[in-house]
Order: sequence, then structure tokens, then C-alpha cells
Amino acid sequence: MNNIKIAVIGLGYVGLPLAVAFARKYKVVGFDINEERVSQLNNGSDRTKEVERDELSEALSSGLTISHDVEAISDSNFYIVTVPTPVTHFKTPDLVPLLNASASIGKRLKKGDIVVYESTVYPGCTEEDCVPVLERESGLTYNQDFFCGYSPERINPGDKKNKLTNIVKVVSGSTPEAAHTIEQVYHSIITAGTHKTSSIKVAEACKAIENAQRDVNISFVNELALIFDRMNIDTKEVLEAAATKWNFLKFTPGLVGGHCIGVDPYYLLYKSQCLGYNPQVILSGRTINNEMGRFVASKTVKLMIKNGIKIVGSKVLILGFTFKENCPDTRNTKVVDVIDELQDFGVEVDIYDPHALRDEVKAEYGITLLPEQPDLTKYNGIILTVAHKEFREIDFTFVQNQSTVLFDVKSMIDQKLTHGRL
Repeated sequence: MNNIKIAVIGLGYVGLPLAVAFARKYKVVGFDINEERVSQLNNGSDRTKEVERDELSEALSSGLTISHDVEAISDSNFYIVTVPTPVTHFKTPDLVPLLNASASIGKRLKKGDIVVYESTVYPGCTEEDCVPVLERESGLTYNQDFFCGYSPERINPGDKKNKLTNIVKVVSGSTPEAAHTIEQVYHSIITAGTHKTSSIKVAEACKAIENAQRDVNISFVNELALIFDRMNIDTKEVLEAAATKWNFLKFTPGLVGGHCIGVDPYYLLYKSQCLGYNPQVILSGRTINNEMGRFVASKTVKLMIKNGIKIVGSKVLILGFTFKENCPDTRNTKVVDVIDELQDFGVEVDIYDPHALRDEVKAEYGITLLPEQPDLTKYNGIILTVAHKEFREIDFTFVQNQSTVLFDVKSMIDQKLTHGRL
């Protein structure tokens, strides 16, 4: 184990914590194509807030080197790929970042090296899509000259309790010997232990169903919210009552975005359809969850009309833009759907989020976030879309004295102050 030299390819929400953790035990090179990101990290700053400044500084002063020069990974012998695996506009897997990373590694691959993929993929992707690129670029033979593994990432952005080292790590390898080495490397930093699967495909499938399961469960309660809205029944109250039964699964309705739950089911869906089976439950769950943003917007408009507010030219404030609470991650945020639908109604929309990175939101979505919390009393409608801790501290009692409609997507505040919630 003393001769292990690790390269982590991709230093986002997954790669950076991994590189920092491994740097406590090994020589580690962290590589990212984003020069600005690399510069910030080398200055001790992590905009994702997944790694504290002191942790990053300690890693940089010990075993971690961070670079945007791909040649920096050449001396490594244990490569870990943590690049994004998004979907296209057609909701099909976009493997470009994954295959580009594989090509970069392949050009530098040596006999005896191991390549481990952590990026979310469909079962079979590692060996059917990535390995051929590694072989082509290196001229080496798989499972003879080099070996592969798959260890699905389980990072939960913004979660300060369930972190990398205290979450059980699923590992796999292309040969029993490779699997053993991979397990030993991860076991050296994962205090919660490891779980070794019999094949790479099993580990890939494990990741795919983890998020597909959550997606389907959330879609069920989202559908309940749509049904109970028509019945004039409070969904939260129904769920609280049902949760008194010992085996009731406690999920809550909401907007389903992010890099995992809102994306990963499409990878499983794609592979299944390639094999001639069209999944019904997974597909219906995605359909329901994709419609929730438009429902929130249209419901708010209906409430405004009911309160005698002229819609065209009205002003609505959206509180929250990230895909989840108390973190800056805006990947695949479904708040965008709320904004688009409101604007289609002729509503003027302002958005405020104390956690979202304003420059990244502008670059990615073309949306300008307010720099600070505005005067809430000047809006015809307010939609709380994300349960940031700052929003829980706002005094919304002013809505009792004016015609402002308050819609609470996350059921954060006293129901007596709201005009509607999921």
C-alpha cells in the first residue's frame, strides 16, 4: 500500500473531499479542467463548502497537489474518476466528460495501474464504454496490463453529518485481486467500512437504484399532494398522521432537482430501453416530479387571482434557488421551472438565495439573483422553494395585513400564515 500514488480526476462536490481524505494517507494529485476552480482551491477556498478551509490547507501542505495540467497525473498508479455524468436535453446519458477523462488517463496508463470510476453510470458503462477508451489510448490490454473498479459516490451536498468517511463505501474490481486492492485503499480512509460486490456491474446497478428509489418514493408523495390539493386536504397533515404507523416511509413532497435524484434514473431508464424493456414505474415517477415546478407556479397564480391580484405585471419573489437547503449546489435545480412558468403568465419574478453563487447562476442559467434580501412587503406573491435556515427566521406575519400570497413549498412556516403549500 505504500507505493500507491492516487490521482483524482474532477474536483467537484465528490472529488475534492475524496482527494483531501486520501491526502492524509497517500501522495495525491487532484486534477480539474477548470483553471479558476484550481486557483481557488490552491488558495484554500472551496466554493462548494464541502471542505473547510483548515482541512484544505492541511491537505495542501501535506500530500495533496492540485493542478489543471493533465501531465500532473502521469506519475500516478491509482486513478479515481469523479467527473459529472449529466443528461442531454433529450434526457439521455451525456458521457462526454467521462470518456474525455478516460482518454486523458489512457494516454498516461502504465502496466499494473488501476482505474476506479465513481461517477454515476448505468450498469455496464465502465467496461463497455470506458475500458475500450483506456485500451485504445494506452495500447494496453484490460485485466492483463491494467485493471478497473467501480465505487459509487455517496456524497450528500450540504450534509455535515453523513460525510465521506462515515458512509459505507461500496467497492468492486475487474478481477478478485484488483477488487482486493481497491477495497484496501478505500478501507484505509473510510471509518464506516466497505462493502465489496461480486462485479463492477453490481456496484454500478447499486448506485443507479439508490437514487431511482428515492425518486419514485418522492414522486408518490408529490402525486398525493396533487390529489389532496383537489380535495382541499393538507398533505403535510395527512403524512404526519400516516407516519404514526411504524413502517410508513417518511417522504415529503417538493421539487426534485440536483445531480443525483433528478438525473440518475435516466441512466437506468436508458440502459433498460436499450435492452428492450420500457420501465413504467421509473418513467412515471420522473414525469410526476418534472411537473411539480409548473404546478407550484400555476397554484400560486390561482391563489393570487383568488385574492384579487392582477397577474400580468404582478411581482413575485422566490426565496431559494439551490436544489436543496443550506448548500450552494444549483445543479439541475427545478426552481427554474417555477420561474419559467410564472414568467409565461406575465409575472415579474425576483429570486433571492443567500447560499447560491450568483456568478455561477448567471453563467449557467442566465438568471440574476438579488444581492441581498429585499423588502418582502412590496411583492404580490412570495414562494418559499428551499428550506434554507435563513428563511426559517423570517417574520412573515406581515402577510396577515396585506394581500401578498405566500406559498410554502417545503412546509417551513406556520400554516396559518400561508395561502398554500405542498
